[in-house]
Amino acid sequence: MALSYKARRRWALVILVIGLPLYIAVAWWLTGSLERPNVVVEILIYLALGIVWALPFKFIFKGIGQADPDADRED
Repeated sequence: MALSYKARRRWALVILVIGLPLYIAVAWWLTGSLERPNVVVEILIYLALGIVWALPFKFIFKGIGQADPDADRED
């Protein structure tokens, strides 16, 4: 079952406001619990973590910035 445009917008907001800070806290704790690696390795870790969080939610964020495709258009 596909989500409606409004449901996807709401879920995107929840993910950005609640999920992303939670993910940042977990990533920060996880990298803080390890011994500090080389600066280049640390940058690569943060870049990978910065990309990986969004991959499962790609279908929710797709098209959110566009106009509602289900709305009635007045010419």
